[in-house]
Amino acid sequence: MSARSSRRSRLTAAAAAAALVVSAGVTGSASAVAAPQKPAFTLHVLFTNDAESALLGVDGDGSTDEGPIVDDGPRPYGSASRMVALAKKLRAEATRGKPPAGQAAKRGVLTLSGGDNFLAGPEFAASLDKGVPFYDSLAHKAMGYDLSIVGNHEFDFGPEVTAQFIDGFRGTVPFVSANLDVSGEPALQSHADRGTIVATHVVKIRGERVGVIGLTTPELPSVSSPRNVKVDPDLAGIANWHAGYLEAKGVNKILLVSHLQDIDNELALVPKLRGVDAVIGAGGGEILADEGDRLIPGDQAERGFPLWATDAQGKKVPVVTTTGDYKYLGRLVLNFDRNGTVIGIDEEQTQPVRVSGVGPDAIKGDRKVREQVEKPVADYIEGLADKVVADSAVALDGVRNNVRSKETNLGNLMADALLWAGKQQAAEYGVPEPQVSIQNGGGIRNDSVIPTGPVTALNTYEIAPFANFVAVVPDVPRETLKQLLERGVAAAPDASGAFMQVGGLRFTYDTSKQAQVVEPGSGGTIVTPGERVQEVVLDDGTVIVENGQVVDGPPVTIATNDFSARGGDDYPFGGLPFTPVGITYQGALEQYLTDGLSGKVTAEDYPEGGEGRITPIN
Repeated sequence: MSARSSRRSRLTAAAAAAALVVSAGVTGSASAVAAPQKPAFTLHVLFTNDAESALLGVDGDGSTDEGPIVDDGPRPYGSASRMVALAKKLRAEATRGKPPAGQAAKRGVLTLSGGDNFLAGPEFAASLDKGVPFYDSLAHKAMGYDLSIVGNHEFDFGPEVTAQFIDGFRGTVPFVSANLDVSGEPALQSHADRGTIVATHVVKIRGERVGVIGLTTPELPSVSSPRNVKVDPDLAGIANWHAGYLEAKGVNKILLVSHLQDIDNELALVPKLRGVDAVIGAGGGEILADEGDRLIPGDQAERGFPLWATDAQGKKVPVVTTTGDYKYLGRLVLNFDRNGTVIGIDEEQTQPVRVSGVGPDAIKGDRKVREQVEKPVADYIEGLADKVVADSAVALDGVRNNVRSKETNLGNLMADALLWAGKQQAAEYGVPEPQVSIQNGGGIRNDSVIPTGPVTALNTYEIAPFANFVAVVPDVPRETLKQLLERGVAAAPDASGAFMQVGGLRFTYDTSKQAQVVEPGSGGTIVTPGERVQEVVLDDGTVIVENGQVVDGPPVTIATNDFSARGGDDYPFGGLPFTPVGITYQGALEQYLTDGLSGKVTAEDYPEGGEGRITPIN
């Protein structure tokens, strides 16, 4: 028996057990088993999430020995064009011909996105450079989505870019979130007025009305740049209110699609819900699959597909998600009775379906999407190597061990870029201008010396490749600043990703003194405070630390990246509030080179070996 046949048998047994009929003559005993209830309507829910601008696909673990390469796209797995082709194929199969055993004669399809439709990086830079409609918008429009949830990355570049992404759909796709208030952002409120940003959406499928409630993570202000968009954290209350409202309007099939960053958040929410038939989660990137499901080489299933949770009314609710980057198209096949109650799922077809150009399940990419999206994006990325953003009169040291153990001129350049960008964006995001900046050495990734001469846009992505955003942390106590610097030199003289390159200040440290000790993986919980940092002076002459002691005075505002502000590398920010200011650290570097330095990196400003911002004294 195949794995999927076994799963279907388990479902059939469970359905039969749930339908036990108690004999009138023997109270509490099961004397007969009712026949499985025949579904009146079968809904195929096809879903993606966290596409995150991986338009050109992925390589997997590099092995492509599963069979012939059927589709010679940019990369063997994933890609926007293959995803579009697969969605078209599965939609057609869902409603064509005789229904499979266990499905209703009346069948329909709902196609949706769980959000995080784009992400910072060279691929999305192509969209920003192109303008509306973004390449990401064109790819998603070609998917034929009935709706999309609003994720957190939609706000990474600020609400205007969110609105521009939605503009690219020309009103054909509603964006759904019931716990966002966009009235403080005119560009988004315009979409709300036009009905392209909504709290819920009802789709009529084969005469059946299916309601969808959307939810966005309450963590939005700390993980993205929503500015004046307000987020209501009462997820269960909001979902239940809308479920009740939809039911009152005669909608008896209700899905919750929630972008909560971790499927365990959805599982924890279900016991508080009423009236929701299924939950599609997004934002966590978990791989859910069963034995026998075909995965991209290198991927491993974390749990089964679907998961189940019990709601507030004692009803079992299927909970699903899939990982992103255009790698899988999730498929949840729900069987409803005439009253709109879920009576089971089709275990055979409920699964993640991988997107591949290799092997027996390979599919050729949609030609239009390949020509209009993938080819120009690939050409743009190739052109980054030819796009000169500055000329450097000095070699810039980004060698891995150097940026993780001592001051380097490239480290100074990166820290100065954060400080410059923080000051440029401060007024727009309602934060004070930063006085100092901190860039973790582990976030500088080119591992090379960039020679004198042209610095290209590709160089900036090699230096700062992550989707990390500039973040401003206001009112940092001086003792906290000292302990942040202590974290940077705790491993010295050994190299560490936590070693920090700094801007706006100079400091000295003594490795003979007590190193800071933190609880590993705690996000910066200090076990033993460090005593290595001896002198800290801001560029304006303000003394922060003298002879190893913090000098009383007002707090300091810091620019860093959001990874570090959240306690990445165990930086001890102590949970201080911070605001991402709508620009990546790569974007900050590129704009600082072009605008802040007018395209010129001088040896006077960035001498080889640094300029004494970080000085060991023992």
